[in-house]
Amino acid sequence: MAVRARDRRTVRSVALPTVAIIGRPNVGKSTLFNRIIGRRQAIVAERSGVTRDRQFADADWGGRTFLLADTGGVVEGPSGPMEREIRAQVEAAIENADAIVFVVDGRVGLHPADAHIAELLRKAELPVTLAVNKIDEPVGNADHIEFYELGLGDPVPVSALGGKGSGDLLDRLVETLPEKGSTDRAPADLNLAIIGKPNVGKSSLVNRLLGEERVIVHAEAGTTRDAIDTYLDVDGERVCLIDTAGLRRRSRVDDNVEFYSRLRAASAIQRADVCLLLVDAREGATNQDFRIGEEAWAAGCGLVFVANKWDLGEDRGPEILAAFERELKERAAFLRFVPIVTTSALTGLRVRKLLEVARQVQGERCKRIATAEVNEVLGKLTRRRQPPQGGRGDVRIFYGSQVATCPPIFVLWLNRPHELAEHYKRYLHNGFREAWGFEGSPLRIRFKKREATRS
Repeated sequence: MAVRARDRRTVRSVALPTVAIIGRPNVGKSTLFNRIIGRRQAIVAERSGVTRDRQFADADWGGRTFLLADTGGVVEGPSGPMEREIRAQVEAAIENADAIVFVVDGRVGLHPADAHIAELLRKAELPVTLAVNKIDEPVGNADHIEFYELGLGDPVPVSALGGKGSGDLLDRLVETLPEKGSTDRAPADLNLAIIGKPNVGKSSLVNRLLGEERVIVHAEAGTTRDAIDTYLDVDGERVCLIDTAGLRRRSRVDDNVEFYSRLRAASAIQRADVCLLLVDAREGATNQDFRIGEEAWAAGCGLVFVANKWDLGEDRGPEILAAFERELKERAAFLRFVPIVTTSALTGLRVRKLLEVARQVQGERCKRIATAEVNEVLGKLTRRRQPPQGGRGDVRIFYGSQVATCPPIFVLWLNRPHELAEHYKRYLHNGFREAWGFEGSPLRIRFKKREATRS
């Protein structure tokens, strides 16, 4: 299977220019990002170092649409490994940008790190819009004047938190953007979220699929705080890959950033078609892994169970794999319908197969069954085993139909839906799966009372 990675700018370079927000830590870059796109997508907290990976979103102003990238804070002479990785990410954002918004802190004033960043931007030879943030009353305020020393043109006073001056900033920004091209953009054929507990190898898997260090990989649990979208071409299909923050039990989410990270991950599940649920094969699946999978399953996502780090076990023969799968299906009923793939993001073992399986799951998830076939199978099931009697007599199922896909939803009409026994509902559910598969996809059956026939 031929897979070619390309990031979001490559996919949309003709249609959408890319704007990167750059600045030192804690100057309000993520607040400005949220202000421009009109929603709280990037995490904001009152301390530096929260934004680590590049965060992308569409934005528009004055009829111009562009791709906005938030970045981590740049420090002069980064010493720690995380600071160096953030610096590398920012440099990658600059390299892929068509224009820059350089954010400085108007309350603090000109900082030596601002001059260092200005020098980096001059070398990039990109149009720069200088935003002097945290100026709550731009009219009559002269706090932005000293930033002329940076030599990047007229500074624009703004308050990202309150919104004042943001219109002037955007007016200035769109003037620097390349000429408008076509705005026709094909949606992703598959939105694929990578979910799991912290530190199980989610970002490593993304990088292995992409063949580049597109997202930060670090041994620190919880490195990926926001959901990061990246795009792949897979045999002519466009796949949106969503790397998410590690999901923790709610009782342990006592930090503001971790709390919002979990909300971002839950949001990623909500907008995903299929989720890859990663677990550490060395540790085995835990109750928390099952809860994460159930969250995606309840949201209607397709699901692939991925046992990562499979190469690190001493004995990983067929017998071990069979026992592993058997234990999983005994502990979580929904996993009886979910494909299980063993892999290693480190070595690339069966990594490409994950995309193939995810696409197959999406095909099952969007499969539609003709009404005649639904009633044929339903008739066979009811003839094989009649519905148990209810409290007021026989329970009769008249007919059924599939009313939705992605995930598949069936409606069955009967005379006493509230009296249909739960075990018989499971019997019908299993019968439908036996007939049509739907591997990796939730299958929902709803029971409705048939309206009385009018004469």
